[in-house]
Amino acid sequence: MSSVPTLAESVVLLTGASTGIGAALAKMLATRYSGIRLVLAARNQERLEQVAAVCQQAGAETLVVPTDLSQIEQGQALAQIALDHFGRVDVLVNNAGYGQMGPLELMTPDECRRQFEVNVLGPLALTQTIIPSMRDRGGGRIINISSIGGRTAFPFGGLYSGSKFALEALSDALRMELEPFNIKVSVVEPGAVHNEFLDVVKQEIETAIPDPENTPYRAAFATFGELDKRTKATAWTSDQVAEVIIRVLKAKQPRPRYVAATAGGFLVFLLTKVLPTKAVDRFWQRFYGIDQIAKDWRYQKQI
Repeated sequence: MSSVPTLAESVVLLTGASTGIGAALAKMLATRYSGIRLVLAARNQERLEQVAAVCQQAGAETLVVPTDLSQIEQGQALAQIALDHFGRVDVLVNNAGYGQMGPLELMTPDECRRQFEVNVLGPLALTQTIIPSMRDRGGGRIINISSIGGRTAFPFGGLYSGSKFALEALSDALRMELEPFNIKVSVVEPGAVHNEFLDVVKQEIETAIPDPENTPYRAAFATFGELDKRTKATAWTSDQVAEVIIRVLKAKQPRPRYVAATAGGFLVFLLTKVLPTKAVDRFWQRFYGIDQIAKDWRYQKQI
């Protein structure tokens, strides 16, 4: 049985590595730990190659594997390709994911299915395939990138939060199940981040609900469209979140959860432990414009 290598000696498999947090983390690891081996996965091969080129220039050995985690077999194949190429995976960072936002009433079965395939089932299949190798080598690290939305649900975010709640539940179970094998499991929960996440959110909404003005939720859609401006002051950069992930990787005894957001720990504590449910409901309803719906709906019915 092999000993667990240092981070600089590790093979790190990172999903969602073409942009945002994943790309920032890959470049940061390559810059700080010359010689580290990185398996970079995402759907966009061209962007992956660009990230890989930066990492290689910094001294990292990289393997680019275009992968669509909504296809379970691709997640399983990704794990096997990494194991075949490097002989092991010491660190798995399940970072790939997206947010399907919008009123639950208007979400189609296909949209519901894809949200859970990408955010839950894909990472689970990848993790399942990696675990035996980690166990045989004497340990490893698994970090699942969740969200503050994985601790508290909010309007228009039911599918996204549902998928992240599920990911956190899987992480908790895995943490307990894998501890005997020296495989450490942690969750990182970003808040708002300055990256392409909100752009993807808007694209997904436009695809799912092409004419929001003709829905009962149109008043809230107007507020939701300004979300990037409302979160701008407190949003983190991808580099800031990547710093938290590296802190988890360096910790000898990592905590189960790390919040990566301005005053995020306090906010989560307030929303989940202190305030009554009704007060939390009102907070999120005002933040996302749900409080404007009733008046607007009465107006729509009159005309």
